[in-house]
Amino acid sequence: MSVEESKDQDFNNQLVNHDKIVVKYYANWCGTCKLFSPKYKRLSNDERYANITFLDVNAEENPIARRLGGVDNLPFFAVFKDGNLVEGVATSKEEKLVEMLDSIL
Repeated sequence: MSVEESKDQDFNNQLVNHDKIVVKYYANWCGTCKLFSPKYKRLSNDERYANITFLDVNAEENPIARRLGGVDNLPFFAVFKDGNLVEGVATSKEEKLVEMLDSIL
């Protein structure tokens, strides 16, 4: 599965239409966010996570989605299950993201 770009206009629809979602919040100026992108893309293609929707959200341009995720730093990852925020954390550690993904399987 690929990573989809999401904006405020469609974020709520994503939450309603997908049972399990992980969101990477980023900013264009965030070097760590850019460095993590290949890992995030690789995880989105991992068959263990085939039933999870992977979204990218520009935190600076989408304040509604940012607020729903509880973003306080970048890069920030949030997992949603059945439209509800399960966990959100600012991290650049792949192991932490894998732990979050495993929690909503």
